[in-house]
Amino acid sequence: MLPGQPQRVLSGMRPTGRLHLGHYHGVLKSWLRLQTEYECLFFVADWHALTTHYDEPHVIEENVWDMVMDWLAVGVDPANAILFIQSRVPQHAELHVLLSMITPLSWLERVPTYKDQQLRLKDKDLSTYGFLGYPLLQSADILIYRAGLVPVGEDQVAHVEVTREVARRFNYLYGREADYEQVAESAIGKMGKKAGKLYRELRTAYLERGDGGALETARALLDKQKNITLGDRERLFGYLEGGGRMILSEPNALLTTSPKMPGLDGQKMSKSYNNVIGLRDAPDEVTRKIRTMPTDPARVHRADPGDPDKCPVWQFHLVYSGDEVQQWVQQGCRSAAIGCLECKQPVIDAVLAELKPIRERAEALAEDSTLVKNIISDGCRKARDIAEDTMTDVRRSMGLGYS
Repeated sequence: MLPGQPQRVLSGMRPTGRLHLGHYHGVLKSWLRLQTEYECLFFVADWHALTTHYDEPHVIEENVWDMVMDWLAVGVDPANAILFIQSRVPQHAELHVLLSMITPLSWLERVPTYKDQQLRLKDKDLSTYGFLGYPLLQSADILIYRAGLVPVGEDQVAHVEVTREVARRFNYLYGREADYEQVAESAIGKMGKKAGKLYRELRTAYLERGDGGALETARALLDKQKNITLGDRERLFGYLEGGGRMILSEPNALLTTSPKMPGLDGQKMSKSYNNVIGLRDAPDEVTRKIRTMPTDPARVHRADPGDPDKCPVWQFHLVYSGDEVQQWVQQGCRSAAIGCLECKQPVIDAVLAELKPIRERAEALAEDSTLVKNIISDGCRKARDIAEDTMTDVRRSMGLGYS
């Protein structure tokens, strides 16, 4: 994380309805860890859902609440993270529009997923501005909260890089406010007499004598300040080095590492492949799905030896089983000492144990939908307050701060 950037994480998911084990192992487990280490904002990306499913608006509302309920059921904690819905924070759209005024079209056209999704979703008409511009909407989602870290897989790093470029271009164009020094001096005053005096001494030491140690000490001093806003903090970082203000923070990609969660057929777990185990599936349904999973085609009969590496069930063992069970599977399958149903039982037991508390919490939440909506309402309010603080600075820097 760069000096002066807040320890703030932003991540979102499109509302696809009830979630499955792929979501849990691929995203939600990392959220559970991050919410204990950083200031986190997790949001429902309902506008993003419209970029590819604009002709199916009837499913979005139900999907939103189902997904939020699953977040809460797995342990995403509104006491440790702000949960909100993208469309309930209109500042996202406003910043998206303003960023579209300065973003070259070529930047959006070169995003790898732009052409990839067009090829994968040939049955949909994606020749829309919404689809072309969705990476810029993602940038607005990130920049409006001045997020320092964005958890992504390797295929999404390009989106974060576009966001960094957009922030850099915006700061270059608008970072020098007309009354920049006056506003910066006012921000110093908010630090308190002692801290403000020290900041000025360190700034002078760096600008006049090139004292790198003074620069680092001043940065650390700003990081500790509690009486200034993020906007003032970033303004003072720019003022410290004699430059303009960093209005929008450049985020860093936080590469997530999680076990690949296969589907029941060995492909990626996805609703479109109809190969998922839902987080709220009943125990007998989970058992049925795993017991009927395909196995190594070479094991036609119980006495036929098999190869775990050619069996989708083995991929589940890699996620759920320890070394001892994995060794038992490898030896037993290759020697035909165990049958396929025997091999599947440890997986069934592990998945059921993992899903039991999630399902129970989801059932309790389903009985009190008001609680879920109140959590989101509170989160949306908090998100709007943070977003409006950024937009006040953005409007002002772009000459739109008049009243």
